[in-house]
Amino acid sequence: MTEIVIRPLTERDQFRDAVRLQKEIWQFADIELLPVRLFVVATKIGGQTLGAYDGSTMVGFALAIPGIKPRYGGYLHSHMVGVDAHYRNLGVGRMLKFAQRDDALARGIELMEWTFDPLELKNAFFNIERLGAVVRRYVRNQYGITTSVLQTGLPTDRCIAEWWMKRERAASETIEKIRVPNDIAEIRKQDHTRAKEIQAHVSDQFEDAFRRNLAVTGFERTEETGNYLLGNWS
Repeated sequence: MTEIVIRPLTERDQFRDAVRLQKEIWQFADIELLPVRLFVVATKIGGQTLGAYDGSTMVGFALAIPGIKPRYGGYLHSHMVGVDAHYRNLGVGRMLKFAQRDDALARGIELMEWTFDPLELKNAFFNIERLGAVVRRYVRNQYGITTSVLQTGLPTDRCIAEWWMKRERAASETIEKIRVPNDIAEIRKQDHTRAKEIQAHVSDQFEDAFRRNLAVTGFERTEETGNYLLGNWS
């Protein structure tokens, strides 16, 4: 492997490569793929389209679109970040996220948000511990039931990560924990009914905690569970 380089995507051929990679990673049916024209639009309206390259080969990409919050103003919604299976665990995802951050801060944008599956514990650790995101909102079945094999037919319940890129997340006392079995990935493959029960229980816990104005401010792994750590955050 040569050195991985992050580049802005500006040409339609590059966008087509990102769509191809998207299909390989998530294995969506064609109707659910983000099309080339969305990448084109993102570049025109203040979004981000970035590619990670090993030589001339795209091995990862990131797509973000601008948003507006009534009491805050402009921010970026990082809609999709994907890395080729052969390049995972090599820091490519982190490179893409930091490139997104650097571009955003250079334009005066301090907040980036995205959704993630709370049952994907590796992603949760990365988002919360490596990047320092907080979670204060939860959405059930955000995208409906998708054709992606990664979703294993479960509802697309999602945590919403907030990455305040200009400041470090302050330490917070843990008030309670939401626990997910470490073998949830295997449970999803082998026992759909149990996986759905675990997902529903986790969803109930998140919604209850957020109603009480708690936030996810940390994440830890034990031998048996991945634990979302909740406390006060402002």
